[in-house]
Amino acid sequence: MIEFFKLYYEHLPAWWPQIVPAIGNTIGLTAGAYMLAVVLGLILAVGKTSKIGPFRWFCTGYIEVVRGIPSLAILFLLYFGLVPLGIVLDAFTAGFIGLGLSGSAYIAEVFRAGLEAVHKGQREAALAVGMTPFASFRYITLPQAIRVVLPPLLNMLIMLLKDSSICSLISTPELMLRAKDLASEYFLPMHVYLLIGVLYFALAFPLSLLAKMVQKRMSSSRRVTE
Repeated sequence: MIEFFKLYYEHLPAWWPQIVPAIGNTIGLTAGAYMLAVVLGLILAVGKTSKIGPFRWFCTGYIEVVRGIPSLAILFLLYFGLVPLGIVLDAFTAGFIGLGLSGSAYIAEVFRAGLEAVHKGQREAALAVGMTPFASFRYITLPQAIRVVLPPLLNMLIMLLKDSSICSLISTPELMLRAKDLASEYFLPMHVYLLIGVLYFALAFPLSLLAKMVQKRMSSSRRVTE
């Protein structure tokens, strides 16, 4: 056991200069994908609950199709499949767009559930006092829906953080790609992948605690209002 950890002491000074930038890339990749997924997810959720037929059909079809396609297939399509069309995306851009497109279909369902949790009578009351449909959505429906969907949205952020590891397969310079490089260079796969697993946990665990705290607070505030 002592010999096992001694190897970390010997190699960490050489590993950290490669791992630290990869951590930053992983965080940036996750943040970019998450922002894209949230924006698209909200649009898709609004579209799926819309009374405009073509818009509703398109959003519903997008959600069902994307949820049925592996994220890796979307990444390959963006990174390799667009090249014959003259569209060349670098690995980082293809990574966050692919994860964002994939995640948006799941976040759309989260938003849809939140929007439907708001009683329709509140929207009708807002319209009755002279608010426009957009103002009713912005000031009445959306704020209440966000309170409902905030915990699952944080859980989706954790999922995207972990899913960012598959971007190594299109050579995105994130943690898992650096782990593969270090394992090949130093022939210490157990040590390298254990370290990377600990780093992923260190990034995800605070988000998990935050999600539980928010969910607990939302539950307590809901009981008070009831």
